[in-house]
Amino acid sequence: MSELKAQMDQLGQAAKTAAQDLALAPADAKNNALIAAAKAIRAQLPTILEANNKDMIAAEAKGISSAMLDRLALDNDRVEAMAAGLEAIAAFPDPIGKSLKSWDQPNGLKFEQVSVPLGVIGIIYESRPNVTADAGALCLKAGNASILRGGSESFHSSGAILDCLQTGLQEAGLPVAAIQRVPTTDRAAVGHLLTMNDYVDLIIPRGGRGLIERIQTESRVPVLAHLDGLCHTYLHEAADPKMALEVVLNAKMRRTGICGATETLLVDANYSDENLKPILNALIDKGCEIRGDAKIQQLDSRVKEASAVDWDTEYLDAILSVKRVADQKEAIAHINRHGSNHTEAIITASDQAAAAFQQEVDAGIVIHNASTQFADGGQFGMGAEIGISTGKLHARGPVGAYQLTSYKYLVRGTGHARP
Repeated sequence: MSELKAQMDQLGQAAKTAAQDLALAPADAKNNALIAAAKAIRAQLPTILEANNKDMIAAEAKGISSAMLDRLALDNDRVEAMAAGLEAIAAFPDPIGKSLKSWDQPNGLKFEQVSVPLGVIGIIYESRPNVTADAGALCLKAGNASILRGGSESFHSSGAILDCLQTGLQEAGLPVAAIQRVPTTDRAAVGHLLTMNDYVDLIIPRGGRGLIERIQTESRVPVLAHLDGLCHTYLHEAADPKMALEVVLNAKMRRTGICGATETLLVDANYSDENLKPILNALIDKGCEIRGDAKIQQLDSRVKEASAVDWDTEYLDAILSVKRVADQKEAIAHINRHGSNHTEAIITASDQAAAAFQQEVDAGIVIHNASTQFADGGQFGMGAEIGISTGKLHARGPVGAYQLTSYKYLVRGTGHARP
């Protein structure tokens, strides 16, 4: 057995033992750990920012894209948001031990479906260090132990944040092994984690297509995937021009490097050029590169020609593909063909058109008259999220604490024997 495999097995054994303790931990203990961790994050702000600065310097030296650097960067506001997120999760009702359903059978047996933790969750993510706080906290709230494997770019930042989470666990009298991380940047560690089905109950990957596909191919543990955020906004013929301008600008440019950013704008053939031109102009003025079909190119000489590849590209950058569609039927067909089942939006004053769009589009989140950047567990009132599940099994859409639970059936009899 290699030294790395032995180290990973040790993590797994410790996590499994911790998960057994967490499954029985009272809600107050878990909440106290989260509140203490939030306090530690605020107290350790200089340490966290110093660690993040090391990561930023190394990332810039590697030539990492501006979008990835934005994901990696921490500042006072982002650190405070992490701490506030932990407190918001602590304030939520405990998702464990809830009676989900109950019924009696004619023979007198009583049945009850009750929520329980999943067990041990391995979470693999790329450069965003705040995922360390969100993932560890959500797993803890749901009574799960977690093994975190952040990207090498955020190694120092994630380590500083993990120290705060474990401080919270210690102060609340919970096992420190309830939240662990892979203590190396060696990629072989991921391979070991994916085969640890004796210890790990679920793998949640959060990152680019290459990472997700590798994990889905190699994992012996069930995978809850967060795939690409190839999100669309469709301007229906009845879209209000002022609303369309504000929502599209926000959906693309608020933060271009997040999975909820709009990557393709679909424009109904009956939405006028007069109303579309200000949107294109405002996007370009904000530094967004527009790649459009022939009809869009005719509206502004600065629009570049879109290729077939563009309709299938998650840019995570200040680039937007724009296409004219004949009608809503073509818009929905385009989305269902090219989208990633993440988040899709329609801008329209027609409730009938919106209802049809929301019913027919195949995605975890389908939005009417709002920015795709609301695809975020915090905005859903979940406090935080581990990711947006683009699959259809177990959980879909934002994955918060409630989505990190399973259930069992309690059956109560009075000496029943089956005939």
